[in-house]
Amino acid sequence: MAERRSRRSRFTRYAGGDPLAPPVDLREALDAIGEDVMAGYSPERAMRELLRQGTRDHTGLDELARRVAEKRREMLRRHNLDGTLEEVRRLLDEAVLAERKQLARDLDDDARFAELRMENLPPTPAAAVTELSDYPWRSTEGREKYEQIKDLLGRELLDQRFAGMKQALENATDEDRAAVEEMLRDLGDLLEAHARGDDTSQQFEDFMEKHGDFFPEQPQSVEELVDALAARSAAAQRMMASMSPEQRAELMQLSQQAFGSPALMDQLSRIDGLLQGLRPSEDWGGSERFEGEQGLGLGDGTGVLQDLALLDALAEQLSQSHPGARMDDVDLDALDRLLGPDAAVDARALADLEKALRDTGMLTRSADGSLRLSPKAMRELGKSLLRDVAGRLSNRGGQRDTRQAGAAGEQSGATRQWEFGDTEPWDTTRTMTNAITRVVGEGGDPGRGLRLDIRDVEVTETEARTQAAVALLVDTSFSMAMDGRWVPMKRTALALHQLVSTRFRGDQLQLISFARYAQTMDIETLTALDAEWDKGTNLHHALLLANRHFRRYPNAQPVLLVVTDGEPTSHLEPGGGVFFDYPPHPRTLALAVRELDASARLGAQVTFFRLGDDPGLARFVDSMARRADGRVVAPELGDLGAAVVGSYLDGRTPGQAAFGSYRDLFGGRGFWAG
Repeated sequence: MAERRSRRSRFTRYAGGDPLAPPVDLREALDAIGEDVMAGYSPERAMRELLRQGTRDHTGLDELARRVAEKRREMLRRHNLDGTLEEVRRLLDEAVLAERKQLARDLDDDARFAELRMENLPPTPAAAVTELSDYPWRSTEGREKYEQIKDLLGRELLDQRFAGMKQALENATDEDRAAVEEMLRDLGDLLEAHARGDDTSQQFEDFMEKHGDFFPEQPQSVEELVDALAARSAAAQRMMASMSPEQRAELMQLSQQAFGSPALMDQLSRIDGLLQGLRPSEDWGGSERFEGEQGLGLGDGTGVLQDLALLDALAEQLSQSHPGARMDDVDLDALDRLLGPDAAVDARALADLEKALRDTGMLTRSADGSLRLSPKAMRELGKSLLRDVAGRLSNRGGQRDTRQAGAAGEQSGATRQWEFGDTEPWDTTRTMTNAITRVVGEGGDPGRGLRLDIRDVEVTETEARTQAAVALLVDTSFSMAMDGRWVPMKRTALALHQLVSTRFRGDQLQLISFARYAQTMDIETLTALDAEWDKGTNLHHALLLANRHFRRYPNAQPVLLVVTDGEPTSHLEPGGGVFFDYPPHPRTLALAVRELDASARLGAQVTFFRLGDDPGLARFVDSMARRADGRVVAPELGDLGAAVVGSYLDGRTPGQAAFGSYRDLFGGRGFWAG
C-alpha cells in the first residue's frame, strides 16, 4: 500500500513567480485604501477597489476578468463541434471508395449486388455506418477504414469521460479493450456502492491498485474520483446539448457502433447516471454556441467545455461579489493554465496583499463585524502623508525630512523607534528592554545572551520649545464634499495629527469639525466621516470648543487653525439649539467674532485657510484675521496639508519654523492672500 501511494505522488510546475521578489508593498496599498476611505468608502470596499484596480506592479482583478471573458469568446469563435462527424465522414468515404474499386475489378454476380448496395447507402454517415455493420468487405483497405471508424468512436466516447483515452487506446489490442471494459464495470460497481452509502475505502484502494493507470491525476479518495469524473461527464453532456439536433442524433446512432458493440455505450450511460446522482450541483443541462471553423472531436470538445466552465468559475471568483469573498478563492492553477503564468503571479500577489493587510493588523473588524482601518494603519497612513507634506515644505526634492523634535538638542525625555538617517543618541535602557521583550516573546532565554535587532533601537528626542495647545477646525459642510475638498481636508488633519503625535508629543491637538453644529472627534472618526446634506456652517460653535480646549491647557501656547470654504451661516443658541440663515445673519457673524476675540485674549496664534474664491468668504476671513492679528492662507487643494502643517510649525516656534520660513516658502508663488 505504501509503495502504491508513493507511486501516485505527483509534482507540478512551480508557478509562484520570482522566489526572490520583494514582499508586497503595503505602503502603496495603504495609501490607496486610505484615500478611498477618506472619500467615503468603507475599508472593505476600499480594499476591494484596490484589488480590482491592481497595483503599480501587478494587474488587478478587473483586467484579469476582462482577459478571462476574452479567452472565453475566443474559444467559442475558434471551434465547432463537427470534428468527430467529419472524421467519420472522411473514413467512410475512403472505405466506400476503396470497396467500389475492388468491386469494379470483380466480375461475379455478388459483386454487382454489392455495387447496388454501395450505390444505395443512406445519405447520413451514422445511418451508412449502421447499414454497413454486417457488410462482407472485399477490399482490405475498405475493411480497415471501417474498423477505424468503430475504433475512433470507441476512443472518442471514452475520451469524453476519461481525458487522454483517445491517444492511449490508439492501435489498441483486444486485450486493451477488455481491460477498459473491466475498468468500466468495476467503476460502475464502486460508484453504486458509494451512492448507497457503503464504506468504499477498501474498494477504492483495490480499484486504484488495479486500474490506477487509467487515472493519471491519481485521486486520493473516492470523493476526489467522483469530483473529477462528474466534472468531465457533465461537460460531455453540455457538449451534446450544444450540438444541433441533427448532429446529436447522428452521434447517438454512431455511438452504438463504438468498438463494434453497444456494450460500451451502455456502461458509459450507467456511469453517467450514477455521477449525476452523486453530483447534482454540476451543470448537466447547459449549452454553448460554437461559431468557429476548427472542428473538435468528442474528447477535445469535452475538454473545451470543461475549460469554459473553469473560465466561468474564474470570472465568478475574480468578481469577488459573493459574501465573504477572499482572494484565496481564486483557482491559481486554472488561471495559470488558461491565461498563462503571468496572470497567476498577479493574482497570487493580490492574494498576498490582501492577506498581509489583514494579518499585519492594518484592517481590524469592529464590534458590528465591519472592517475599519486599525490604529497601526492610521499611523502608517499618517507617516506617508507627513512625508508628502515635508517634501512640499522643504521644496528640496530627495532631501531627507528633519527628524529632530527640537532644535537646540535638549532631551525631552521622550523616545521613539530608530529610523534610517537618525543621529540622535540611543536610549540604552529602552533599547535593551525592547531586546529582552522580543527574545522572550520569540521563546528565547535572555540569560544566554542577547543579539540586538534594529527594531529594538530607540533614540532620545530633543526639545527646544514650549508646549502648544492646537485646535484644528475643519469645515465639514456639504459644500466641502461637493467641491472636491473633502479628501484634502481629511489628509491635512491626518498629517497634522501624525506630526503632533510622533514629533511633538507634548503638544495637545484637538480636532473639531463644524457644519450645522460643531463637535470634537478623534482622527479615526474624522477620517471615516461621510458627507451629509445639512445646511449650516457653525464657526461660532467650533470656536467655543476651541477656546474650551485652550483653557484646559493654560500654560501652553494656543494655536488656532481654521479650514473653511464658506461664511458662517449658523450659530449656537443659549438653549443649545442651532440657528441657520443665509445670507449670514448679523447675529451669527457677531457671535463668531466674539469667540474669536476670546481666542485672541487667550493669546492664540490664528491662521485661516480659505478654500475657494467666494468674495464674501474672502472679505470675512480677511477681517477676522486682522481682528485677531492672524493671517489668511489661500492654498491650492494639493498644498493644503503643507499649508496647515507649516502654519502650525511657525505658530508654535515663532520665528524659527522647523522646515524654514513659511512665508519665504510660499510667498513667491502667489500663495498668500493676506
